[in-house]
Amino acid sequence: MNELIAIIDDEPDILQLVILQLKKNGFRTAGFADAGGFYEFLNEKQPDLIILDLMLPDIDGIEICKHLKNNPKTAPIPIIMLTARTEELDKVLGLEIGADDYVTKPFSPRELIARVKAVLRRLAPIAPENLLKICAGLTLDLKKYEVRAKGQPLTLTATEFNILKILAMKPGHVFSREYLLEQLWGEDKIVVTRTIDVHIKNLREKLGEFGTLIRNLRGVGYKLEL
Repeated sequence: MNELIAIIDDEPDILQLVILQLKKNGFRTAGFADAGGFYEFLNEKQPDLIILDLMLPDIDGIEICKHLKNNPKTAPIPIIMLTARTEELDKVLGLEIGADDYVTKPFSPRELIARVKAVLRRLAPIAPENLLKICAGLTLDLKKYEVRAKGQPLTLTATEFNILKILAMKPGHVFSREYLLEQLWGEDKIVVTRTIDVHIKNLREKLGEFGTLIRNLRGVGYKLEL
């Protein structure tokens, strides 16, 4: 456990608390009080995960998240939003633009570390080293953690990739939202089932014409129909 975590938060006490807790748990850290310093750092290094406060003095955290997820180089980096906003709409907005998780202030250090570990686990290498052909023109590389549509690589978040993997391993099988939540987050996260709907929506859009393969059975769940 030696991953590099970037933390962007303009509250010095919170920034130092997060850095201290991450270091105690074996992570390397880089802390920033604003977006400007973080962007300079990003030109030199690429962190394994970003903890991003939504309320920053120079650039809104939502805009930073959009910028990172629209750049193919930084899009795969998982983002955990750190926010004082408690409304579900704000959380859903963050997930819709590509954030992988959120933690609401005030938070317990133990909860934050659990979220960080859970997100990184979803990025861990997958044991089977083979190419899964979902259908003609759509493949899922379990070794490279890559999805290709008609030969072109798609930029998916770790959560989107894992949802597609779960569905593709059992085509035609209907997975409930609760099952998907359990597989993706286990007991590390308490979320509304709306979270899965948001990630499925993003995944469908990125799959383009192949997005229609993911079918929703109202009141039941999702399946991959070939």
